[in-house]
Amino acid sequence: MASNTFGNLFRITTFGESHGIAIGGVMDGFPAGIAIDLDFLQSEMNRRRPGQSDLVTPRNEPDAVEILSGVFEGKSTGTPIGFIIRNKDQRSHDYTDLKEVYRPGHADFTYDSKFGFRDYRGGGRSSARETAARVVAGAFAKMALRTLGIAINAYVSGVKDVHVPLPYTQLDLALTEKSPVRCPHAPTAERMIKLIEQVRDEKDSVGGLITCVVLGVLPGVGEPVFDKLHAVLAHAMMSINAVKSYEQGDGLSATLRKGSENNDSKETNRDGGIQGGISNGKDIWFKVGFKPVSTIGKPQQTTNSAGEEVSLEAKGRHDPCVLPRAVPIVESMAAIALFDQILLQRTNRW
Repeated sequence: MASNTFGNLFRITTFGESHGIAIGGVMDGFPAGIAIDLDFLQSEMNRRRPGQSDLVTPRNEPDAVEILSGVFEGKSTGTPIGFIIRNKDQRSHDYTDLKEVYRPGHADFTYDSKFGFRDYRGGGRSSARETAARVVAGAFAKMALRTLGIAINAYVSGVKDVHVPLPYTQLDLALTEKSPVRCPHAPTAERMIKLIEQVRDEKDSVGGLITCVVLGVLPGVGEPVFDKLHAVLAHAMMSINAVKSYEQGDGLSATLRKGSENNDSKETNRDGGIQGGISNGKDIWFKVGFKPVSTIGKPQQTTNSAGEEVSLEAKGRHDPCVLPRAVPIVESMAAIALFDQILLQRTNRW
């Protein structure tokens, strides 16, 4: 059975395909009485939507959210919140040639192997189009977290071999949205943009890193032993299309140190705000690694459903680098996971 639901007390179930009538979702467990800012919701959708700059796919989707239930007179009612986002700019004919062909690096073959049937139009359910529904749920979770003084800020910290040379503590994260690549370090952002433009012109793609910083989480959040806070965050991040790695705090860098060098002090936060799977009151921060987008304009060798080798040159509209649009998705999944974990923490103590 496929899993389309994430969360425990706060749950989001998503539905829909890239080239279907609409995508959408149902949120359950969202508390009543929280003020719902629909302008903020749409601004979050606009951050993820295609066509927002020359660095991303030109598919023109307004991503207007229609709230079907669970909100009345500007506040949540405590009942399930249903919503849809209608697809407006599908070009399904771009994918007709893929009916019997498996695209390299995509889920075409594995979906066919699992279900014995697949929607070949843009990947169907496996398309990153599905993440728009996650951004809706993330916006609602952010609205709830705001009442607790919690803020979530993600930014592009690396594109291929171009990386921000400073830690997040030395950056002004308010500058993230000033750059089309969503990097708050202007000199690095310029280098990233030039690199993405170069690979776009070469009909290729690049991946990289997103760093996410969460401010204001009190100590005590997390459900060890199997649902440690960083395990839940890793689950949330690894469920995002194209994500291939998750590093909590210093991550792999910690493997290069001695214990005397790595243990946190009052001044350091190498653990990324989590110890023993529970928040310790410091900033929670982690890094998420994205692979290069698999759909590129260069000819590639692959196979078809008959097992024959064929050459494929992808058509359609695609991102040369998914990172700028992935920033709000990373924030949204962090918000969903953290809000759910905070609700769970409130069941642990009187």
